[in-house]
Amino acid sequence: MITNEIYQLMKKKYQFYSSWAIWAEESETPKSNVGDLSVLNPAINKNLLNELNPNIILVALNISRGDIQEPLANFHDKRSEATDYKLRYALKDTALWGGYLTDIIKDFDQKISGKVVSFLKENPRFEKENVDYFLEEISNLGVTNPILIALGTPTYEILDRHLGNQFNIIKIRHYAFRENKEKYRSHVLEVCSSKLNK
Repeated sequence: MITNEIYQLMKKKYQFYSSWAIWAEESETPKSNVGDLSVLNPAINKNLLNELNPNIILVALNISRGDIQEPLANFHDKRSEATDYKLRYALKDTALWGGYLTDIIKDFDQKISGKVVSFLKENPRFEKENVDYFLEEISNLGVTNPILIALGTPTYEILDRHLGNQFNIIKIRHYAFRENKEKYRSHVLEVCSSKLNK
């Protein structure tokens, strides 16, 4: 749970970078309603603030599309080619549902993670600036000891390199990994069971 003040601050300051791990229920197809952002409106979803858990921060590498027009639409991509629906399916009814979602590298639109990693190797200062910005983001959330859930190996390596001595960092596969939603959920459940319940 968070206060409305913190919720509005995060929405205003990080509106095109971040979101929350809450989605509308799927209906006729697995991808249906992924882009329905009404569930992230506390005026519509009266229980929203109670569902949010800023002590869980799920971190992806970077934005893979540069056309986010609505606040909190990151990780809620309704395009047919998007795989955000797998993240919804995997996190439903787990300890990660309601967590804060963000990218470690901001303002870097690139679909191929290997190109992001190569750029960061050549530009370590840029990487460090983004990590510092991420630490500010955590501070704005008002949490002191969150669990960081890295979505994919490149993200995990960045977080571990800079913040491994400060935070508990857990790695799960990225939801764009080529596997069906059931296998991805099984993986997430296994990691949650072994890493979060210690």
